[in-house]
Amino acid sequence: MSTKEQWGSRIGVIMAVAGSAVGLGNFLRFPGKAAENGGGAFMIPYFVALLLLGIPLCWAEWSMGRYGGRKGFNSAPGVFSVIWRHPLSKYLGALALLIPLGVYFYYIVIEAWCLGYAWQYAIGSESLMNGIDPAGYKQHFEQYTGQGSDGALFAGGISQTLIFILITFALNFYLVYRGLSGGIEKFCNIAIPVMAVCAVCVLVRVLTLGTPDPNLVDQNVVNGLGYMWNPQPEALLKPATWLAAAGQIFFTLSVGFGVIINYASYVKPKDDIALSAITASSVNEFFEVCLGGMITLPAAFIFIGATMGTVVAVGSSFSLGFAALPNVFAMMPGGQLFGFLWFFMLFLAAITSSLSMLQPVNAFLKEGLGLDKFKATALLFTVSSVGTLFVVYYSKGLSALDTIDFWAGEFCIVILALVQAIMYGWVLGTARGKAELDNGAQLRVPNFVQFVLKYVTPAYLIAILAGYLFAPSGDGKSSAFFERINDIMKPDNFVQRISILIVLGTLVMLWIMVYFAGRRWEAEGRYSKLDE
Repeated sequence: MSTKEQWGSRIGVIMAVAGSAVGLGNFLRFPGKAAENGGGAFMIPYFVALLLLGIPLCWAEWSMGRYGGRKGFNSAPGVFSVIWRHPLSKYLGALALLIPLGVYFYYIVIEAWCLGYAWQYAIGSESLMNGIDPAGYKQHFEQYTGQGSDGALFAGGISQTLIFILITFALNFYLVYRGLSGGIEKFCNIAIPVMAVCAVCVLVRVLTLGTPDPNLVDQNVVNGLGYMWNPQPEALLKPATWLAAAGQIFFTLSVGFGVIINYASYVKPKDDIALSAITASSVNEFFEVCLGGMITLPAAFIFIGATMGTVVAVGSSFSLGFAALPNVFAMMPGGQLFGFLWFFMLFLAAITSSLSMLQPVNAFLKEGLGLDKFKATALLFTVSSVGTLFVVYYSKGLSALDTIDFWAGEFCIVILALVQAIMYGWVLGTARGKAELDNGAQLRVPNFVQFVLKYVTPAYLIAILAGYLFAPSGDGKSSAFFERINDIMKPDNFVQRISILIVLGTLVMLWIMVYFAGRRWEAEGRYSKLDE
């Protein structure tokens, strides 16, 4: 039987789920996507996706998670096998283990960059505060992350980057080992408020900058906000805008990650999961739209203005966060303090998310394979170390990171979200799903949401998947999916092919574990007890 863990409080689970959702995507990915896809106009498909995909699927995952938890299962393979009593169901649940584990392989690396930059600002590193030209900040970032060549971070001894990767790795596993309420919940209860304070401090500083350079009157706060938010209606006619908005909603709410199902399985039977889901989503939206959308690009525009495009490659959230903004802080009054607050905030956002990526797999190892806390944590540490070491070593151009991000962090998320929508609407059934949502609820979810979950959400997801597979890309020749396939097949893209094998190998390993977990559950009579 699985270890009986529970959240210590209702606010604790809300903070943990919000921590899972609030991450680097709120402060780096969202501003870039909005600016690239119509500015203020982007918010129309963004909120459509939020209402038709994000919030409904959040409610579905909370319902399925607590339903499975009441039946004695906390991992997605177990929960899926309870909802759909078919041998294949638990293997579909393995996707909810692959995605968080695969994303963790590279996410922990970015998390370490944030901590490393925060440390450099704390000690007043000359490399970030000496007022070098914009290209110099980009060069510093590329050197710090080893983008020049594979294995660059291991050349000449242990680099500072590797030290911070080890620190973040150790901190993540220490908190996961402490358990659900004693580690993850306690940390998130502290980290989320501190994160909010740091973000508000940076936001106030940005909004009170006025016009820093009297000779550049156009580079002011108002125009900076306009750069981010002025609507470009023509973008609404582009399918890519709608796909980008839906992808951002998945990323920002942790929908389709397999995290919420695990977290919700520990919720008490009479807790209000409907209100908890909407509260956690609202906290995330506040961080993303109100904070992330008003800091990153406006601040960069105020100081860099029209030359920002030479600093930030199109679509590069990393260049925006780690190259453009250090240039901003170097010119900003009190830049060292605000640079530290910015990157420390990013670190807190990252670690609350990375903890949630480890927990679903950790729960499965204990529940499915019968491992004790120490053995489960040790096995998870070993597997994740191999994946992360691969990403760290093959750092040239961040090729391994980008490839794993696409397959585990984008494509598979859409697949899992579709599986969960069908599982909820057509297998568990909207009647049972609504009954689970209403159990202990003070907030009653409107009936039309069940119609949306059964028909609209799956149709929307199928359209998104079709767009990935078949919609022509910018060159009008082939879809983004097949462009990536063709790119992978080029002779010099060895790292990308190995990265895909890492993802597939991880999935096969998880399937093998799920097979033995299923046999164990059968031998223990756990399925037969459900029929009693």
